Amino acid sequence: MIRIHSPGLGASVQDLGRSGWRAIGVGSAGAMDARALRIANALLSNPETAAGIEFTLGGFEIEAETDCDICLAGPEAQVTVDGQRQPRWWVRTLRRGQRLRAGHARDGMRIYLAVGGGLDLPEVMGARATDLKGGFGGLEGRMLRAGDRLKALRPRLGASELGFGPSPRAFPDLWDAPQTPLRFIPGAEWDDHDADSQALFTGTDWTLSPQSNRIGYRLDGPVMTPRIRRELLSHGILPGTIQLPPSGQPVIQMLDANTAGGYPKLGAVIAADLPRLAQAPLGRALRFAPCSPAEARAAKAEEARMIDTLRRCTAPFREDRP
Repeated sequence: MIRIHSPGLGASVQDLGRSGWRAIGVGSAGAMDARALRIANALLSNPETAAGIEFTLGGFEIEAETDCDICLAGPEAQVTVDGQRQPRWWVRTLRRGQRLRAGHARDGMRIYLAVGGGLDLPEVMGARATDLKGGFGGLEGRMLRAGDRLKALRPRLGASELGFGPSPRAFPDLWDAPQTPLRFIPGAEWDDHDADSQALFTGTDWTLSPQSNRIGYRLDGPVMTPRIRRELLSHGILPGTIQLPPSGQPVIQMLDANTAGGYPKLGAVIAADLPRLAQAPLGRALRFAPCSPAEARAAKAEEARMIDTLRRCTAPFREDRP
């Protein structure tokens, strides 16, 4: 059992989100940085779909009311357990009465706390993720607040208080690469822009607007003007879709976005790069580079292999192994 003493600037229960409900207007919700949560669950030997807590910008404090195993994932932060430094990507047992405190995230936006077995909350439409717009899922469909108590499905794995974790070299340069362009697949209205306008999008250092949130990330920069202007009917959109509203400033749909929209689509950020976008601090300069669907699939497959390797390599350190 985990008690929230301070949720920081914002915290919610998230997993990998919902699928199969967009036709009736229910979006996915889920972890903004799904890769970080997947890694934490892999290190804990949790099901990949196990729910954890997403903390925005850190600054939180929790207490274990019963012994449970935990893993923190995401950007670097000053994290302590009863005053002793706790590294990220580290599995350990949090003993009853111990408190974990986290400072603000460094060069990132979201820290994830996974617990043994995942959080014991009811599934709603196939997931435990909090849908903040709909007010369902997670804990009562809302943000977490001080005094909330959350139960782990499997309180003890046997990680020991000493714990274990992978070497930092186990991770490719997946997050801390601000100069690496975000890859996108050009969309249906990409060719409505001439070569100069397309080059403007891919050649600009776009700035992530302070108006960005879990619904959408707004990009500040030059105004984009298509050579062909269309009146479009609303159509389905997914997280990662890059829309161009009449302002000419692109907006990238994120995990809490609507399921449909009528703005032209420049393209879609590939799934393997959405975690890096989700962790980009406000004000960060972002660049974009087109890629093919085959390249997008290859990048996602590489991520899956890396997480599977972590799951297999940490198995010898667990007391529950056969």
